[in-house]
Amino acid sequence: MSAPRSTHTAADGIRFAFGTLTALPVRVTRWDRDAARAGMLAAPLAGLVVGLCAAAVGGLLLLAGAGALLAAVATTAVPPVLTRGLHLDGLADTADGLGSAKPAEDALRIMKRSDIGPFGVITLLLVLLAQVAALTELYDEGWAYGAVAAALAAVTARLALTLAARGGVPPARPDGLGAAVAGSVPARTAVFAALLVTAVTAAACGGLFGWYGALHHALALAAGLAAAQSLLAHCVRRFGGVTGDVFGALAETAVTAALVVLTLG
Repeated sequence: MSAPRSTHTAADGIRFAFGTLTALPVRVTRWDRDAARAGMLAAPLAGLVVGLCAAAVGGLLLLAGAGALLAAVATTAVPPVLTRGLHLDGLADTADGLGSAKPAEDALRIMKRSDIGPFGVITLLLVLLAQVAALTELYDEGWAYGAVAAALAAVTARLALTLAARGGVPPARPDGLGAAVAGSVPARTAVFAALLVTAVTAAACGGLFGWYGALHHALALAAGLAAAQSLLAHCVRRFGGVTGDVFGALAETAVTAALVVLTLG
């Protein structure tokens, strides 16, 4: 007797999330709208795994006697390794497309090129410096602060993708990852997922750092999502929709904003 369809969809969704959003050896068995919907809902789970791996590397270096800066650099390096630099590449391409100030079709052609232009280089440099600086401050406060920040930032990044895949957000191209997942998640389901992840995050951080820690981390997650949604709205206006590159840019924007907010207060 075969398993229920919902079970298959959930399992296929998890494989879709890990197979498309990470470089972990997970084979995507389905590439239809049901799997895309389930995959984008499972995206925060993929983010949690990536974030925990990043936190573990940073923590091991601290235990071995390394300083906060080196731990922060290593923590920042792990997500690109586990995604083959997919999100950073998307960030650079999106920056080049937006910075070109050209019409949508021309900007999309620029984004599809294999090279990186000056806007992409500058954006990558500043974003990575901001992430390392923020994690250095947090590791200086204690290993737990940096580790939780790494995990929270990675979850926020993938949750931003869940929201970006909601209904009403069109693809800018008829092909590619953006077209495969654009509009796949019902808007109400995406919002519910965001509220649920935020609540779970607040509860977990409250157990570690008290009520102020719960509020602070929930606000950081919300800030990351807000920054990503602002960029999403701008990209939809400029490009006519989303692409795989835009999804990468949203993820890195969410990470950076969440980490910066965690250093405040």
